[in-house]
Amino acid sequence: MKLKIRVLFLVIVLMLPAVSVWAGDGDAVDTGITAWMLTSTALVLLMIPGLAMFYGGLVRTKNVLGTMMHSFVAMGIMAVLWVILGYSMSFGNNVFGGWFGWNRDYFFLKGIDNSIMDAGIPEYVFSMFQGKFAIITPALIAGAFAERVTFKGYVLFIALWGILVYNPLCHWVWAEGGFLYKMGAIDFAGGTVVHISAGISGLVAALYLGARRGHPKTAMPPSNLVMTITGAGLLWVGWFGFNAGSSVNSGLDTAQALTATQAAAASGALVWMIIEGVHQGKATALGFASGILAGLVAVTPAAGVVTPSGALALGAIAATICYFAIIMKDKLGYDDSLDAFGVHGIGGIVGAIFLVFFMRGNNSSSEIFGQLGIQAIAVAIAIAYAAVVTYVLVFVLNKTIGLRSSEKAEMQGLDSSYHGEHGYGMLNLG
Repeated sequence: MKLKIRVLFLVIVLMLPAVSVWAGDGDAVDTGITAWMLTSTALVLLMIPGLAMFYGGLVRTKNVLGTMMHSFVAMGIMAVLWVILGYSMSFGNNVFGGWFGWNRDYFFLKGIDNSIMDAGIPEYVFSMFQGKFAIITPALIAGAFAERVTFKGYVLFIALWGILVYNPLCHWVWAEGGFLYKMGAIDFAGGTVVHISAGISGLVAALYLGARRGHPKTAMPPSNLVMTITGAGLLWVGWFGFNAGSSVNSGLDTAQALTATQAAAASGALVWMIIEGVHQGKATALGFASGILAGLVAVTPAAGVVTPSGALALGAIAATICYFAIIMKDKLGYDDSLDAFGVHGIGGIVGAIFLVFFMRGNNSSSEIFGQLGIQAIAVAIAIAYAAVVTYVLVFVLNKTIGLRSSEKAEMQGLDSSYHGEHGYGMLNLG
């Protein structure tokens, strides 16, 4: 009798894992992967307040709240659009020759209520995870034209940009029907889809709108570098969800992506600090934070394929190239206010191209250069498409509702002009 009880107990124990991953209509849910993806989704969302703090600390006191609102309002606008049509356009079936996707079941997410994906997670979770990328990408652009755009113009710009630029690029690269996906372009977590598109779009908008009034003769000191450094720290933490979550798994490939992310961020920060120390005689806190971002951006497309040593190399290369790209910005005289192009655009290009030299496995020279050609094509397409569509958008919006701030509004500051508030609850300090 005791033996039978023990056998029955053993059977029950062995069945518990199966019971714990079984849901609804006979669809298997992997609770471990689902838990990690829920965590990753929250981590990526954390990056948006982190970005708001990073950007907000870099602008003048009179523009802190308005600049932070550029990130926060994206959390509302892009999330709503993602539920309505963004997920369908990004991951639906090819329409209009594959320009973007469409699936009636994804419209308003109405057809995925009971959908469990092959990875063992509810499709709602995957949709919400991907939706966070759609939020942060246009928010990154705002750094390029910070302190000089109208709020209503910005709101309409990011809404149209998300529909016409982000969603198609996402479909091309990450949807199974996308032509860059079929070509074999490697973009693990958003080098082309997120950083190149945002950086290039920011550059185009900044060039079209012109520099901030007084730039470069008038000093425009950061309002709060402590907030900027804190924001950089939140971005680093959130990036683990950004990259490791893109494995849509909770296993070896997840650990590899997480390790690559940590290595590249640390390498980028240290190399930037060393270069700055040698070049300018001082290692600044802002420089260290910029190096963190350069490393993180560069490893984003590569996190799933590079070795830890490769991630260290990518971080170092990106920090070096981004540092001198920002130096060149000052020499060329264009006003990329918060270096959205200098860090995200350049860093994304560096990561997407150089990853081929650090891929895991014994790759022959023909395989390396074959992949290099594919990466170069994907980068070129992302640059060209984002640049052209962004130019059309900023041109039309500026000529109609107005995108560039008036001189009065700009001199008064975004906080007071567009929000009727002050970021620090005090008088405008300039």
